[in-house]
Amino acid sequence: MTTSVTPHTGAASDGESAYRRLVEEHRWTVPDRYNMAADVADRHPGDRLALVFEDHTGHREEVVWQQIQDRSRQVAAHLHALGVRKGDRVAVLLPQRPDTPATYLGVLRTGAVLVTMSLLWADEPIRYRLADSGAAVLVTETSAVDRAAGFGGTVVNVDDPAISALPPVYITADTAPDDPALIFYTSGTTGAAKGIVHAHRTLLGHNEFRHCHDLRPGDVFYGAGDWAWSMAKLMGPLRAGAVHLVYRPAGGFDPAGLLAAMSRNKVTTALVNPTFLRKMMQDVPDAGSRHPQSLRVVCSSNEPLTPDLIEWFRAQFDVTLLDYYGSTESYPLLGNFPGVPVKPGSMGRPLPGWDVALMDVDGHEVPVGQPGEICLRAGSNPQFPLGYWNRPEASAESFGGTWYHTKDQAVMDEDGYFWFLGRTDDVIKTSGYRVGPYEVEAVLRGHPAVADAGVVGVPDPVRGQAVKAWIELSSGYEPDEALARDITRFARAAHSHFAYPRLIEFVGELPRSATGKIQRAALRARDLSPVGPDAAAPPRKDGRT
Repeated sequence: MTTSVTPHTGAASDGESAYRRLVEEHRWTVPDRYNMAADVADRHPGDRLALVFEDHTGHREEVVWQQIQDRSRQVAAHLHALGVRKGDRVAVLLPQRPDTPATYLGVLRTGAVLVTMSLLWADEPIRYRLADSGAAVLVTETSAVDRAAGFGGTVVNVDDPAISALPPVYITADTAPDDPALIFYTSGTTGAAKGIVHAHRTLLGHNEFRHCHDLRPGDVFYGAGDWAWSMAKLMGPLRAGAVHLVYRPAGGFDPAGLLAAMSRNKVTTALVNPTFLRKMMQDVPDAGSRHPQSLRVVCSSNEPLTPDLIEWFRAQFDVTLLDYYGSTESYPLLGNFPGVPVKPGSMGRPLPGWDVALMDVDGHEVPVGQPGEICLRAGSNPQFPLGYWNRPEASAESFGGTWYHTKDQAVMDEDGYFWFLGRTDDVIKTSGYRVGPYEVEAVLRGHPAVADAGVVGVPDPVRGQAVKAWIELSSGYEPDEALARDITRFARAAHSHFAYPRLIEFVGELPRSATGKIQRAALRARDLSPVGPDAAAPPRKDGRT
């Protein structure tokens, strides 16, 4: 399905009517008793296909729902025999393997709180999360058992044949929708990582799979990224009856191999992100002709989706990418929808059932066209978190008021579409202008020498802040003063005379979070000294300017 980007008046009117109908018809339904695992796993016929796993060697494995149901009960029974009870924390440190979803569901069946962790983390972040959550059990695989060194709780190896030998019988714990189910940890870019506690009802609030992805039984879904950061992109499609495709490359990101797997399995809907798309566009620019797809709806999240990516993807696959926005604490708030006009570069509009507003520093809604902080009315939907783990003061500050403040800045246009500016502490104020880093970064990526860019504000004695760009160079380019000045001139001409980067610094690799986001706080910390006159910084001995 291709959504119009520049619709005529009739299409725009139809799209507006479609959006209004979604909002007006929406109702949240939360039962009195609810367990996420039972809701996801036990609704499907046992012989229905649930997961398809492929890897770079050509190995393929199909998993039907009976296997997931049985394995999740075996895992739950094993944990129960170890003394795990409702409210205990059980950490799971696994890659995306065929039995990982069943392991997650097994933990949730016991009523324990699932703490998801990624093998991409180093040992210290793993130790910190185990200690901070007070996990009683760590579930992992043979290859990662040594990562549990120093852990004082019980280590469960999912490869232990004793688990498979158990009868697949377990009575799922009786849980309320408000009982804690999940702990996700923030990236910790501005301090110690905080555990965000979500209730079993959180999955009921993830209506992006209905309204943005338009998921239907029989769809084949692919979701980019590690499940440890977002259980929703695993559980949401599974709950909807979609088949989940997992592709495991030899190492790193293999866009050609992934596209081939998506083509073979006739993926119909996917969740990607701009970093993923940029790498795909660079490595497989002719992706559409080399790997024809069966895509119907594709959504993007995690960072702002730029118009160049939308145009490239539509040219390749005849599908318009639909951007949506949220935070680890509450997700998603805003999105684009099939059948509703898309404005390239916009995050879209509030999802049905999500009460979103832009606020000024005094807590008042800002007028149309004025920047404000994206805020969500507290407790207005089932996805709203219970709080931060063991941080009552931080929980009260973030979630205890009338509005949850995301610390992200945006503007809303006259049609109700939201446009991202940046984090509250990322927005640059230079010479009286407010500059969103993402917009400048998108312009910089249009220069042939720029593979990627991170933009921050640095202190300036005259302007308050000056715009500084940290640049990863494309292959075949060498850093020097002439190139830095050329990039500066390019940005000034393509963007504005006030928001172009007055400083350029070349780096081998930009600092990124585990989900691929550029860590602007880390860039600001590298150089906090006041800048000099208008010009690209002179070349340094290490090859940067």
